[in-house]
Amino acid sequence: MMISTKGRYALRVMVDLAEHPTDAYIPLKEIAQRQEISEKYLESILKVLVRNGVLIGLRGKGGGYRLTKSPEKYTVGDILEMMEELAPVSCLGKEAIQCPRMASCRTLPMWKKLDDMIHHFFHGITIADLAFSAQSGGDYVI
Repeated sequence: MMISTKGRYALRVMVDLAEHPTDAYIPLKEIAQRQEISEKYLESILKVLVRNGVLIGLRGKGGGYRLTKSPEKYTVGDILEMMEELAPVSCLGKEAIQCPRMASCRTLPMWKKLDDMIHHFFHGITIADLAFSAQSGGDYVI
């Protein structure tokens, strides 16, 4: 599994908005500059996030984007699943066609276990965790 740029950039946008809390809307141009993402590409990502109710978008002067909830309410899994398929194999995808070999597939239990691990991992991390975690300096505590 490889997370696409859309998924990674969507997470960057969510973290950016969490790090810049305001009641005002943050213009697309500001987000694009801070994240070094083209405005055109970023706009396509923001449309998906707005359509899914994660962001509110406002057009015109004073317009831009803002989170609909606090950063603690969004998980990495929520955002990634909006942008792409996270299933490790096609037979476990959202729109999977049931494989005729499912009943006898020796590898399916393994893929299901991996799918559960991926799901629990990404849904166990919030946008707040990413935005407000202390920067690791490579210090180790024993």
